[in-house]
Amino acid sequence: MIDDGRALFLQIAESVEDSIVDGSLAEETRAPSTNELAAFHRINPATAAKGITMLVDKGVLYKRRGIGMFVASGARDTLLRERRTAFADRFVEPLLAEARTLGLGPDDLADLIRERAQLASPTSSPRTEGVAR
Repeated sequence: MIDDGRALFLQIAESVEDSIVDGSLAEETRAPSTNELAAFHRINPATAAKGITMLVDKGVLYKRRGIGMFVASGARDTLLRERRTAFADRFVEPLLAEARTLGLGPDDLADLIRERAQLASPTSSPRTEGVAR
């Protein structure tokens, strides 16, 4: 999980976000404490706290005094919206720009994506094609 290329507190925040997005950390359930995160990842508790504070500032986590940090209602939807926007900015916009350069329209792109998705599908992988069943 720990990657030398990015700040540890960002990685901690992203790890908690991943757990919320994939459903392993449900809304209104207790989130790991900064001390638990620090012990698990063998990092300074202040570093883990900085990552958790980012999530509190985003409205993804909130504190129940004397009990701990909890996942906010709507946190998953918030994170999914944020990630969809980031996905579009990082991948879709450059794809559309290149498609325009190549003279490809939306239907052409949709066809290419469907073709590639079928190629990547386990049912149509080269290992299973032509094999007697």
